[in-house]
Amino acid sequence: MPTPPVPRPGPVPMPPQGAALRRRESVAHRAPHLPVSNETSAGGIAVRVEDGIAYAACIGRRNRAGRLEWCLPKGHIEEGETPEIAAVREVAEETGIDADIIQPLGIIDYWFTGDDRRVHKVVHHYLLEAKGGIITTENDPDHEAEVARWIAVAELSRELAYPNERKMAQAAARLLAIAP
Repeated sequence: MPTPPVPRPGPVPMPPQGAALRRRESVAHRAPHLPVSNETSAGGIAVRVEDGIAYAACIGRRNRAGRLEWCLPKGHIEEGETPEIAAVREVAEETGIDADIIQPLGIIDYWFTGDDRRVHKVVHHYLLEAKGGIITTENDPDHEAEVARWIAVAELSRELAYPNERKMAQAAARLLAIAP
């Protein structure tokens, strides 16, 4: 009986290159599919002027590594609220400062991943005028803010932890004609 022929291998496929390689690598390193939720918040920069210097009410929160980060006060829009009403409420809750809206500053739109979901977040920011109150985190219902303090608007671009909030600070400085 004759020996069957040895199968000859076909052409060896080339490994993926360029965009195909990047697509394959990004899929391979992607976290398991998580549900997506949408959140809308509002807040802003409440300003008071003292001795010709504009100050903004800011909050300090701990990040996951335990480091204190300075942020703008903001929070979820509750049922029946407009972004403007929520911004005034959130500034008061997180900083103790009562303020009125002067004008919109802008909208921040970003994504982050929580333990159980991916979140698409939209935050409406406003420039507000401080009318009264004492700066404190005592009335923060979620206890997210650890400390609150006045920071000179001209210093916000260096003090705020997040680039998108620094952009809002730059917009406020321009409106207030302050050199950042």
